[in-house]
Amino acid sequence: MKGQALLFICLLSLGSVMGQASYTIPEEMAKGSLVGNIAQDLGLETKRLASGKARLYTRDIDEYIELNRDRGVLLVKERIDREVLCRQTTPCALHFQIILENPMEFYSVTVRITDINDNAPTFEDREIQFKISESAITGAKFVLERAVDLDVGINSVHSYELRPTDNFALKLHNNADGNKNVEMVLQKPLDRENQEQISLVLTAVDGGEPQMSGTMLIVITVLDVNDNAPVFTQLTYKATVTENSPKGTIVTTVTASDADQGSNGKITYSITNTERLLSELFKINSKTGDIFLIGEIDYEKAKMYEMDIEVVDSGGLSDSTKVIVDVIDINDNNPHINIVSKSESILEDSPPNTVIAMLSVNDPDSETSGQVECNIDSSIPFKIQTTLNGFYTLVTEVNLDREIASQYNITITCSDEGVPSLSSSVTLTLQISDVNDNAPVFERSSYEAYIVENNTPGLSVFTVKARDADWNHNARVSYILEDSSVNGVPVSSYVSVSADSGVIHAVRSFDYEQIKDFHFRVKAQDGGSPPLSSNVTVKILIQDQNDNPPQVLYPVQTGGSLVAEMVPRSADVGYLVTKVVAVDVDSGQNAWLSYKLQKATDRALFEVGLQNGEIRTIRQVTDKDAVKQRLTVIVEDNGQPSRSATVIVNVAVADSFPEVLSEFTDFTHDKEYNDNLTFYLVLSLAVVSFLFFTCLVVIISVKIYRWRQSRILYHSNLPVIPYYPPRYSDTLGTGTLQHVYNYEVCRTTDSRKSDCKFGRAGSQNRHLPLLTTVHVPMYYNYKNTAFVISQFKYVTKSIEHNSIKLYMLVISVGYVK
Repeated sequence: MKGQALLFICLLSLGSVMGQASYTIPEEMAKGSLVGNIAQDLGLETKRLASGKARLYTRDIDEYIELNRDRGVLLVKERIDREVLCRQTTPCALHFQIILENPMEFYSVTVRITDINDNAPTFEDREIQFKISESAITGAKFVLERAVDLDVGINSVHSYELRPTDNFALKLHNNADGNKNVEMVLQKPLDRENQEQISLVLTAVDGGEPQMSGTMLIVITVLDVNDNAPVFTQLTYKATVTENSPKGTIVTTVTASDADQGSNGKITYSITNTERLLSELFKINSKTGDIFLIGEIDYEKAKMYEMDIEVVDSGGLSDSTKVIVDVIDINDNNPHINIVSKSESILEDSPPNTVIAMLSVNDPDSETSGQVECNIDSSIPFKIQTTLNGFYTLVTEVNLDREIASQYNITITCSDEGVPSLSSSVTLTLQISDVNDNAPVFERSSYEAYIVENNTPGLSVFTVKARDADWNHNARVSYILEDSSVNGVPVSSYVSVSADSGVIHAVRSFDYEQIKDFHFRVKAQDGGSPPLSSNVTVKILIQDQNDNPPQVLYPVQTGGSLVAEMVPRSADVGYLVTKVVAVDVDSGQNAWLSYKLQKATDRALFEVGLQNGEIRTIRQVTDKDAVKQRLTVIVEDNGQPSRSATVIVNVAVADSFPEVLSEFTDFTHDKEYNDNLTFYLVLSLAVVSFLFFTCLVVIISVKIYRWRQSRILYHSNLPVIPYYPPRYSDTLGTGTLQHVYNYEVCRTTDSRKSDCKFGRAGSQNRHLPLLTTVHVPMYYNYKNTAFVISQFKYVTKSIEHNSIKLYMLVISVGYVK
């Protein structure tokens, strides 16, 4: 550190900084990510960085940026967390210097770190509690905790939200420092009797994209005040007591309630009548409100008593009610009920007024005590009718439904009119027999099921379920697969349905690439007579599996032969060598392809585009680079597990064809063998050229003949159909090259200059894209060494009004041992 400080002082003594550069990158970039091309931005050559022993100088202890001398670029050395580096300081930047020697140069570099929304707002406490009296006035304010967001700017806390808003509202105040005070304001009075505890959720939301949020629970306990008087449940209580009832008999119980709690809700009962007679007969329990006898009741002395009852809470608030007690004369005979006839069961579709039972009732008491009236519960679908004196019939009142109730317990109560009234009761049990009046009903109106392709035949896919409200065999449901077809094939060859359980099984193994979904109908039928049924539609969706590896379309692998792409030594950085084109017949993310350079003769010379598969140079080609370069590219899909394919690309770094031959033949034989090999190679080239020019002459002749015929038709009276040459356009992501590139043809083995060139792709209509590539391998074998001339490529060019195909021969030469 001391040496670095001295060096920094010396640099300052040199004068002002010779140059400076500034970059802006987001935080959390991966290690090795590109910051910027410092050599290009400072106007330096990469060899100057190496010769000048370029290095970074910084006062910071942690180094986040590193310099790549070979490429002349700045890279991320360690992951940068803006919140750790600068906290709330903005802007956040790294400052360092680049120092070169021989001669000494000094450059200043600033890397600004921008914030990303990687932190959600948080509260220090996940839950806070308030105790607020229900007498608190409207407008009372309660300060809440602010949320903290480590991000800055728009990524920091943007707004707050309070839910629910029945009693409280949220109010924000902007401070001078830019922060906001968060207050909870009471906007509706609290009532502990309605809600003793209130739970609110305070949510803080930042302004990032996507938005992130944090929450805090607010628990409010409402404190009670004595604001409610006790209230009786009835204005008047009526009770009856039989004469000669024993002492201690509870006549009735009065009940009052106080909505307050604690001591404010404690109440006391008392009888306020001052008559001496009442105080000798009745007494009230001050805590429970039970009124009980303490004397003897005589019907002949008094038939009714009235009492005033008061209830008081601890705060002095009170309420009153009246209790009326009727004294009932003794009736010592109960009515007698005899069942003359009854039915044990009836069908549910029986019509109203169907007779169920016949009863005979009598009471041996005299006068009104002997007069009897019979009743049943009004909630059941039956009624009792009087037929003759002392005889009653029980009949159905409406249509019955076994699915609502399969059995009824009918209690018949007969009471006399005596004082007190005496009664007797009898209970009849009636079974309701089932009728098949309900069809099966599916649990859903339609079903959707998913199955992964390549399934095992017989796999259980889904279960349909239908329920029948009937009983026994009328409710026994069977499932039937209705006849239909899928792509002309019976649906029964795809799925089957279990008749008893409704389980749907896959009959075959599905292939997503052949069929993606299909639907069919399932019928549910009960076992009644006649049977009832219903239908439902089931849709099966096939889910894709990553069962197909990528297929390389270009470059075509030629078995044992080698096809080389030529790269001139004058190629610049970023020169497009070729493009690897692959497809995957899977779908979704299983078909997302990525290209990686697995092996290379010189990794520092080539790179492969991760998404487009383009092979480009990443530095200037030099004379030291080997002519023969071998690249192995791996193509991977995005499935789980991932599948891949590899392709070998041979690249020849040379300016002329002879250099390629001299390197790829790799002769180890004597001069006599080399001369023979050269002779046969030249002979092969001559034959290929002859065939090419012969084809060219034939094509041009045909074109001229067709043109003349069209002219003759044009001058004749025959109808003329105009011919428009096809227009071709580039396609992206379809496995074809995206652009037109330059190719050179060399006619001699010793010429180092190109005899003819074809121009680059342009936007003019007369230059059309490359249509196709025809591979016609021609081999020559000598002493276990083979040459291959593998590619013919042609383009189409419009000349004046006529369409003439101009063929361009491109020869790729390789060898195989």
